[in-house]
Amino acid sequence: MYIFLSFIHNKSGDIVEKKLYDKLVMSHKPIEHRGQNAFIAFLVGGMVGVMGQLLIEFYSYYLGLSSSDASVFMIITLIFFASLFTALGFFDKWVKFARCGLIIPITGFAHSMTSAAIEYKKEGFVTGLGANMFKLAGTVILYGVVSAYIFGFIRLIIMGGV
Repeated sequence: MYIFLSFIHNKSGDIVEKKLYDKLVMSHKPIEHRGQNAFIAFLVGGMVGVMGQLLIEFYSYYLGLSSSDASVFMIITLIFFASLFTALGFFDKWVKFARCGLIIPITGFAHSMTSAAIEYKKEGFVTGLGANMFKLAGTVILYGVVSAYIFGFIRLIIMGGV
């Protein structure tokens, strides 16, 4: 603490104290294991993909739906369970462990929407839910629409009006 206080009060720009302060900050900085996090995200994201494919197969085989209709039901199922688990309070713990493995698929979008809805529900339907529900998911929607427009335009240029 002395190092930090002496660094603030010392206006002369003493380099030695700044190095000591930087060393103190680095000693308390958490270590991030990027390789391990990427591996876990890869496995969990793969399991979500396998689960989605199993749901498609289930809906196609047992309910006799076409694969495109079964895909819609799979997305609805994943959104429902991600929202339910977020509302029950344990999806956050899974996200903390799996990180992008659960955030990148549609489950992450459902989680962000449900989290915002739960957080702002006490402020009312209009000023709470209506105004704040898309705060986290708004960027996903914005960049999704913009990238779809750009890639659609590129496809139009390359393939013509097909």
